Amino acid sequence: MVELRENEQRTLLALKKLDGKGRIDQIIEVSGLDHAAVMRASLSLTDKKLTKLHEQKQTKIALNAEGRHHAERGLPERRLIKSLIRLGGEAPVQDVVRDAALEKRFLNIALGWLHQKGWASMDKNKRILKAQFGQTPPLDADERLLSLLYEKGSAVIEDLSVEMQRAVQVLKRRQLVEIEEKPLRVLELTEGGWRLVKAGIEIVEEFSQLTPELIATGKWRKVKLRKYNIKAPVASIWPGKKHPYLRFLDDLKIKLVTLGFKEMTGPIVELMFFNCDSLYMPQDHPAREIHDIYFVKKPAYGKLGAYRSFLNNVKKTQENGWKTGSTGWGYKFSINETKRLMLRSQGTALSARTLMDKTLEIPGKYFSISRCYRPDVIDKIHLTEFNQVEGIVVAEDLNLRDLFGVLERFALEIAEADKVKFRPSYFPFTEPSVELVAYKKGFGWVEFGGAGIFRPEVTLPLGVKVPVLAWGLGVDRLFMMKAGIDDIRYLFTQDLEWIRQKEVR
Repeated sequence: MVELRENEQRTLLALKKLDGKGRIDQIIEVSGLDHAAVMRASLSLTDKKLTKLHEQKQTKIALNAEGRHHAERGLPERRLIKSLIRLGGEAPVQDVVRDAALEKRFLNIALGWLHQKGWASMDKNKRILKAQFGQTPPLDADERLLSLLYEKGSAVIEDLSVEMQRAVQVLKRRQLVEIEEKPLRVLELTEGGWRLVKAGIEIVEEFSQLTPELIATGKWRKVKLRKYNIKAPVASIWPGKKHPYLRFLDDLKIKLVTLGFKEMTGPIVELMFFNCDSLYMPQDHPAREIHDIYFVKKPAYGKLGAYRSFLNNVKKTQENGWKTGSTGWGYKFSINETKRLMLRSQGTALSARTLMDKTLEIPGKYFSISRCYRPDVIDKIHLTEFNQVEGIVVAEDLNLRDLFGVLERFALEIAEADKVKFRPSYFPFTEPSVELVAYKKGFGWVEFGGAGIFRPEVTLPLGVKVPVLAWGLGVDRLFMMKAGIDDIRYLFTQDLEWIRQKEVR
């Protein structure tokens, strides 16, 4: 014998009265239960194979503010034709409008529909209206639907007649209605459910909790206490949590700190000196054009007084190589240009700042997760603002193999890639230079960013005489591979369903 709760019994009896099948709203009306109680009962009864729950499409239509206005006063063309008939069937437009007290904003609409419905014609030269009938025409379907919606508040399109459904399109085209599609849930008795209701169901009141009165009077011994079913289906809940990408950035930071890295920080509005000049990028380098950098309009320049000694070293290095063993770039370095303000275009600017800092530790390991900005065409792999994970390792006797080890660990442990490879590349500030490319099954090969060993033209002017490993990786792409996302724009999505489905940790 199937054990039923009180609300389940009431739901089954309601279905019996509805000939075995009914909408949820009908069951609510017959049973006297609220919506939540009926839904819980229907899910439980379906789980016990006593009912079947069907979902159908239900499209509801209701008047908007303008629709209600016309429902109260009549459609503009109806108001004009009434006045025209009252004025003898022929009259100047302005007289008809005045008599109908028609708002100016509805005039063109009214004249258009008068012509479309064949109620009246107009002499455009003389601006005279002439009625096609001697009496007011009967109500059209769109007007009858307008009255119906005004009286009932809303209607289900699927329940309307064919004529009325055609009228829906007319009112929709005139933007007088709001249409909303909702699922319609219908509950139906199965064969097992029919056998049970035919055998007879006696409703036994259940108590969901012990009250002081039940205990004091001793009635708790006689009443039926509702059992707590831990297997019963419940509504989903969505607790507050961090966006999955923000959580990934936090986890990444924790991992790097655990590995002994210290965090580098710096401003988003950066000086050209740190973003480009100190990294041995010549001032006529294409990456400095307005197409690759956001320049600050006001103020356009900053100050570099505290870095004067480094500035002089960088100037000499770019012009003639200074003491680095290089010939430099062979041009006249502009002090004014190096003071230009811009939005940081690469996280490497933070590495340059760190190498100039008095607190720099040798040996030492540093990282940053920095927001960078570049004018770019937005597509599935590019944004105008993006995050980079930047890192440097400063120590004696470092080589390219050490750099490969760090990069491989990033790709395998953080992006959860299956394999990695390195390919030669070029950057003005590193030599040798490589690009990290990683592969994940079902995702393919993805380029993560560049890396290398800082050139002496970078380190020596900043007072560093030991090797410096450096890398700048697209952390956005790291997360894309980890999360299986193929469109970078999805990192900042407002798709609540996707965010809700991500696990809480």
